[in-house]
Amino acid sequence: MRFDRAPPSSDAGPVPQTRETQPEGGASRRLRLAKTPHYTPPMTTPDAALQKALSLACFTAPQDARILEGGITNHNVRLTDQGQAYVVRLGNDIPEHMVARWNELSLSRTAHDIGLAPAVIHAEPGVLVLEYVDAAPLTGDDLHDPATLRAAVDMLKTLHAQGTAALRGPVLSFWVFHILRSYAGYISANGSAHHAVLDGLLEEAAALEARVGPVSIMLTHNDLLPANILRGTDRFWLIDWEYGGLGSPLFDLGGLATNAGLPRAAEADMLSQYFGTPPSDTLWQSYDAMKCASLLRETMWSMVSEITSTLDFDYSEYTRENLDAYRAAYASL
Repeated sequence: MRFDRAPPSSDAGPVPQTRETQPEGGASRRLRLAKTPHYTPPMTTPDAALQKALSLACFTAPQDARILEGGITNHNVRLTDQGQAYVVRLGNDIPEHMVARWNELSLSRTAHDIGLAPAVIHAEPGVLVLEYVDAAPLTGDDLHDPATLRAAVDMLKTLHAQGTAALRGPVLSFWVFHILRSYAGYISANGSAHHAVLDGLLEEAAALEARVGPVSIMLTHNDLLPANILRGTDRFWLIDWEYGGLGSPLFDLGGLATNAGLPRAAEADMLSQYFGTPPSDTLWQSYDAMKCASLLRETMWSMVSEITSTLDFDYSEYTRENLDAYRAAYASL
């Protein structure tokens, strides 16, 4: 069970800014961004994560604790207590990625209320304890099966419609183009080696935003790696809500397609099922632009993580892979 942003794994669980691309007041904005604290995982080693999970007061006699592999943002521990299995998710707020754990908690509870996510058992600062569900993470190849893709799209329709209606209280927004501009400012302020490519990427992002046009705003997941979708015996589960918020369903659909490597015919089936009619030229234009934006977000997410993360993961290679995929998608528009 992988709970983090990462390339698909067996455990469940995806640019510097110059004067020309900065908004007015760019110098003061750089100063603010430069002072943004870097993300520090709450537990810097797996052993520390295990110790923290076993010490939580919500458990009576925890045992059989082990780290779930595959995560590159949080530490996740599976353990048992009095015959029940749980996942302990350890992660702080990550300001540079606009991750706020109160938002993740709220959306995790909402997703459970509509039958899409495991129950939240306990929460405290830096800690989220979830019911462990006996389910296997999907792979990209799984989503090439038409029946599996249809089930995943049905799940997204439930999330976007029922989740939006069920949501209560404060929630973050997720507009990918705002996030890209914020990433660019952060990368620029912190001396990234990727400075040279930022002007071009931001110009392309502005063009993509214009191509997307008006969108509907609903509750969206925004991190649809195949491994964040779990297949149980009679249902799918959707996990890892740290990037969730009010956003465009097109971003979820585009992210699902890019992360699974769907062929064009499967994308057409996906859009037809979701919208109830074959996609028009206008829809294809908006969808393709948002799909490109999802790849650029993954690229710049990794660029930021090269600066901030202390976890043992090759973010440089992950950046390169996603940048290549983004450039290929943008060139095909």
